[in-house]
Amino acid sequence: MKRKIVLAVSAAAGLLAALLTFFYLSAREAEMKRFKDSINARYGTMDVLCFGRDVPSGTTLAKSDLGIKTVPAIGMRGQALTPENATDVVGRKTILGHRRGDVLFWADVEGGNPASAGLSAEIKRQMRAMSINCSGAPSVSGMVRPNDHVDVIGTFDFDAASGKRNFVTCTILQNVLVLATGSETAKSRRGSAGLANGYTTVTLEVTPREAEMLAFAEQMKGRLVLTLRNRNDTSYEKELPKVDFEKIRGEIEELNGKRQAQRFTAR
Repeated sequence: MKRKIVLAVSAAAGLLAALLTFFYLSAREAEMKRFKDSINARYGTMDVLCFGRDVPSGTTLAKSDLGIKTVPAIGMRGQALTPENATDVVGRKTILGHRRGDVLFWADVEGGNPASAGLSAEIKRQMRAMSINCSGAPSVSGMVRPNDHVDVIGTFDFDAASGKRNFVTCTILQNVLVLATGSETAKSRRGSAGLANGYTTVTLEVTPREAEMLAFAEQMKGRLVLTLRNRNDTSYEKELPKVDFEKIRGEIEELNGKRQAQRFTAR
């Protein structure tokens, strides 16, 4: 009988301990939920990328490796990747291993945030950035800006060594993207107001072959001039002629006639 009483008391004590533990954990969970809700209310939440499965270090991320979860925004903005960054991280390798559900931060992938990688991150694959000397009037009175599109025109004196003057002008490249003016890029301009300071170089995005042509053109006696395009103009002029004095003298009346006709038609 005494043994049964001891067992009953032990069972009751165990049940009581279990109930107390349950109530304690429930209270703690409710407290954590209230704390989380207060943080969310104060700082808001945001959707971020997370790992959709366990991944070891050195994993080349695929879209299937990624998931989305909602977390408090505090400490996440600018550090955690958002769903819009998915294309920026696919194909890149993880630095360390991660568990499923871990938030994906820029520091977790090789190369980090492309926004802090400088100009090289803005150059398209198989393209090159090349700076040319161009300031003042040759850069449309300094009004060429990053992300503008321009044509590059060169004027050269082929017979300067012989003492004769034989100038020839031709369009070298058309519809070229401007990456930077001086040291100013499109990203560095976002936080600044008004026009940029004067610059003496313009950096263009070109192919390797175009870079060779520009490098050669800069070494010849003459100068390069930029013409600014409308941002929506992607047209291409085929077979633009080389221009010298004879060309101007022979076609100046025809060109002016066409211009006047266009002005009359536009009215």
